[in-house]
Amino acid sequence: MPEICRFYGIRITMNYDEHLPPHFHAAYGDDEAQVIIATGQLLKGSLSSRATSLVREWTLLHREELEANWRLRDAMMPLNRIAPLP
Repeated sequence: MPEICRFYGIRITMNYDEHLPPHFHAAYGDDEAQVIIATGQLLKGSLSSRATSLVREWTLLHREELEANWRLRDAMMPLNRIAPLP
């Protein structure tokens, strides 16, 4: 699963073999969740409330880049790294 970003101990990845809706995976410690790109809401799994807030903020800042990576993933092309939260 390619890592596209890492910030504050949160690892963001996106699989090539995935299902709709467009989403990515966020892992923090032992917790992992699937996050919907369009909304930043958790699709499946769980994260602490603080990690969820950070991931949602990051998602809203980088939605276009995440959508572009989803299209690259569909085409089986390498994914782009995305900047972390400052």
